[in-house]
Amino acid sequence: MLFALLGAVAIGLVLGLLGSGGSILTVPVLVYLAGQPDKVAIAESLAIVGAIAAVGAVPYARQKLVDWHSVLYFGIPGILGTYGGAALSAFVPGSVQLLLFAVVMIIAAVMMFRGKSSLQEKGDAPHKRQPLWLIALEGLLVGILTGLVGVGGGFLIVPALVLLGGLSMRLAVGTSLLIIAAKSAAGFYKYIAVLASAGLQVDWELIAVFVAIGAVGSIVGNALSQRVPQARLRRGFAVFLVVMGVFILFKEGPTAFGGAATQERSHSVASYASP
Repeated sequence: MLFALLGAVAIGLVLGLLGSGGSILTVPVLVYLAGQPDKVAIAESLAIVGAIAAVGAVPYARQKLVDWHSVLYFGIPGILGTYGGAALSAFVPGSVQLLLFAVVMIIAAVMMFRGKSSLQEKGDAPHKRQPLWLIALEGLLVGILTGLVGVGGGFLIVPALVLLGGLSMRLAVGTSLLIIAAKSAAGFYKYIAVLASAGLQVDWELIAVFVAIGAVGSIVGNALSQRVPQARLRRGFAVFLVVMGVFILFKEGPTAFGGAATQERSHSVASYASP
């Protein structure tokens, strides 16, 4: 359990240091360190990510850094997509979900390698909002991805709000946090029913511990962010995501494609360390 708690600290620190990316650690930490079954870990990740995002959205909302127009046209399709993705998860083996998650990690790493400078420049320069149907479609697709693999998707939402929605970076970040909180809640709600039908349930105590530690860690990380070179930190974390994504691909691939994907598996530190 010690390693799982350290993982929760890492999630909060990364969120505070980088402003995003920490949530993508949640599922691997829950699966490989806390020993949670794959589908349970994805559901718990939605609860943890959503709660931390809701806490983070409060100061932005107080400063009026939430674009409610984008919440409507991006967030509502995102909520519907996340609910649908969670419902779809009942028909997708957990190992396949983890493979999809590994692909998402690698995509996130590529986007982190590119850095935020170019996006910052585009976000601060005024530009035209794209057609509403395109914004809604992006929200729906990101929502489905969130429901399937349990990530908040901030690394996809923020660029979409900047490039499609025409928002500044700060406004996009605040709006993204609120959207993540709302769609994570919708996905988690559906997962409760999906897990119940399979005779599974989430660990509420574990969720509470991760939310508390993650929230504190994010505050500490935010305080440290002024002293750490952001570009170097993001690239280092991107390398870690690639390594972790490749590890998950190799670990879950045989199960997903070997005909045993429907069997219930228990992940733990012991299984991680075993040959």
